[in-house]
Amino acid sequence: MRQHTRSTSLNAARRAADLADLEARPEVDVLVVGGGVTGAGVALDAASRGLSTVLVEREDLAFGTSRWSSKLVHGGLRYLAKGQVGIAYESARERDVLMRVTAPHLVRPMPMVIPVHRGTGLARALFVRAGTGMGDLLRILAGTPADVLPGPRILNARQTRRLLPAVRTEGLLGGILSFDGQLVDDARLVVGIARTAAREGARIITRCSADSVSADGAVLRDETDGRLLPVRPRAVVNATGVHADALDPRIRLSPSRGTHLVLDGAALGNPGAALTVPLDGSVSRFVFALPQPDGRVFAGLTDEPVDGPAERVPRVPQQDVDFLLEQFNRALATELTGKDVIGSFAGLRPLLHGDGTSADLSREHSVSVAPNGTVTVVGGKLTTYRAMAEETVDALVRARRLAAGPCRTREVPLVGAAPHGELDALGAPRHLVARYGAEAVDVVAEAEGDPALLTPVVCGITPAELRFGVRHEGALNVADLLERRTRIALVDTDRDLAEAAAKEALAAVG
Repeated sequence: MRQHTRSTSLNAARRAADLADLEARPEVDVLVVGGGVTGAGVALDAASRGLSTVLVEREDLAFGTSRWSSKLVHGGLRYLAKGQVGIAYESARERDVLMRVTAPHLVRPMPMVIPVHRGTGLARALFVRAGTGMGDLLRILAGTPADVLPGPRILNARQTRRLLPAVRTEGLLGGILSFDGQLVDDARLVVGIARTAAREGARIITRCSADSVSADGAVLRDETDGRLLPVRPRAVVNATGVHADALDPRIRLSPSRGTHLVLDGAALGNPGAALTVPLDGSVSRFVFALPQPDGRVFAGLTDEPVDGPAERVPRVPQQDVDFLLEQFNRALATELTGKDVIGSFAGLRPLLHGDGTSADLSREHSVSVAPNGTVTVVGGKLTTYRAMAEETVDALVRARRLAAGPCRTREVPLVGAAPHGELDALGAPRHLVARYGAEAVDVVAEAEGDPALLTPVVCGITPAELRFGVRHEGALNVADLLERRTRIALVDTDRDLAEAAAKEALAAVG
């Protein structure tokens, strides 16, 4: 068992050094396969308990489902509507940990409004209001203060229009306001978890796949040159999400596609809150139009079953676009059309197989131990990644009889985390503090006094941030920078504007 602290910086040089070290010393306590939020969370939990840990990811951190979420850290209102109180409470508890301890710099309160129109149905409105009240009770039980996450309240028609300028005014009675947590960026959360794991001693190696896993060990493949590296882990964790059955054929999944549209905020009147619309004929499913810090709106989401092999990068079918526009237009004064859609993205939820539609399948997670000793963790959701990781490491410690300390991740702040008072006092631009927390001053330092490097290229993203992504956040190519360290590539025209700056950052740091 090892316990040591290292730099939080991930980059090409560190990757090369970690691979060389692994080749020279192939014995490790824990090998984690998969670099999404679950795998990164497991690596952090294991390393912080003193276990020598290696995480490998075939592509890049947050390459799969973890970057395609709604960017919400939510308390589980939908689960309450289905009577799944346990999942809802776990969500509220983990939301509290993220907002107050581990990532207060990345999560902020998001006001969410359900407009109520004449003809909506009094019973549905009362049901939704009761649900928000129960959600607030869970917030209180989780220990989240009202100054961190305010409680719900009823709005009149004027207040509703002020927050949702594009809402249909005909028959508008008012709205139901509630609050949830919003991530500045889900991919940034994953990178932050992975870098914190690196600080705790984990080796985080992207562009490296598990070529084979057996009871006797594993063979890794460096995807940059095809080199094979035999390793001898005492425990292997399969955290590959919708691809988990490739390493553990016993796993049965029913992936579900969640699609979001990217809209210009002006198409919705630049809303001050998320527009929340119950699906026609449902009391437990909603679509959300979520305002983003860059002025865009992410409008989603679908819940459609996916047949056949899971795509590495899911495509957005036209029927998903049409469905979402139809649902939102029920609540809007001016109809949205396909011309308002400037981008789109879809992610695959790794849902456990069961009976019923995708929307009916449980969002619970599963941790199981295969005959060859591999521990597989699947299901769950982004909000509860820490609890899933804790359960996974507990299982592998028991199964492989490893000497490890107790779980510490409830009290371990991620890189950049600091109390809001400290963040407010930082001598750095506010938009950088909102994305990097206490590390905003390090991003400014990347400019080396050159104002041009702090001038936004597009979407408020500066060349200094791109350089920081290469030097400290493990970005190895243009796609890493534009698709995951930033989200510039969600809109094709934005990507075109930023591509040259990304290449310059790679050349300057590399």
